[in-house]
Amino acid sequence: MTAAGESLGPGSISVVVPVHDEERSVALLFEELQAALQPLGRNWEVIYVDDGSTDGSFSALTRLHALAEEVSVVRLRRNFGKAAALMAGFVQARGDVVVTIDGDLQDDPAEIPRLLAKLEEGFDLVSGWKTRRQDSWRRRTLSKIFNFTASRMSGLRLHDMNCGFKAYRVEVVRGLRLYGELHRFIPVLAHYRGYRIAEIPVNHRPRSHGRSRYGVERYLRGFFDLLSVSFLGRYGHRPLHLFGGLGLFLGLGGTGVLIYLTSLKIAGAAIGQRPLLILGVLLVVVGIQLFSLGLLSEMIISHHEERADERGRVELRVEEILQ
Repeated sequence: MTAAGESLGPGSISVVVPVHDEERSVALLFEELQAALQPLGRNWEVIYVDDGSTDGSFSALTRLHALAEEVSVVRLRRNFGKAAALMAGFVQARGDVVVTIDGDLQDDPAEIPRLLAKLEEGFDLVSGWKTRRQDSWRRRTLSKIFNFTASRMSGLRLHDMNCGFKAYRVEVVRGLRLYGELHRFIPVLAHYRGYRIAEIPVNHRPRSHGRSRYGVERYLRGFFDLLSVSFLGRYGHRPLHLFGGLGLFLGLGGTGVLIYLTSLKIAGAAIGQRPLLILGVLLVVVGIQLFSLGLLSEMIISHHEERADERGRVELRVEEILQ
């Protein structure tokens, strides 16, 4: 058995399974994972992350761990959410490839070889696409709206952004920092970092145990996280392009208004009580503020990048001295 923290070897697979109140399905899922992974002839492991379950999930996972050496179990102190559970699993993963799959048995482990085959075509992340989704019409409708919005805002065209059934090269997940609902946007985060993304249709099965915990409120929280991801991805290293552009647009609009009012004043018209005067001044002031915010943001980013480069040079010098 491979020691903790030691790599499983070339081509190895780590399957990360976030679990919350899935007592009846964890053992069944492992049997299906075992049937799908053993014929591949690679080293593999399954990492279950118990995200604060209140039923007997952890006891079931403990029994499974005692029976199968391929099983690792991570128990979180409370229910932190799927993003935190995935992060905990990624930290423990020892394979060259990481597969994520939900613990409710709706994703079909038999699709894993197809995900891996697509990954080997040169992609860094392969996402599942539940073409025939076995959920209620309400959840399917919300999901379609969410995926359409996320694809248009992020620039990454995927049919099923939120599918939890994915395969990654390990370097993709190593640099991720997930919180809130950001697990929904892992493909977007990877896309902005230059990784190649693909999508394939996968089988989706009706839920046989437990109940869905997704509601409208999660999609609303996800929308705000989408705004954050899109902003950081597009403008994280060039904030002046956003704030400066908006500031320039508003400032020019305000200047045009003031020039118009000035011409009226020269012509003898009274402009002191006109609301347009307040609007013009407000546009100019807000434009200057936005432009200044963009400049300050650029200075802060430049400072941090210089510090990071300096730390890298220091570490390089130390490494060379130690050698």
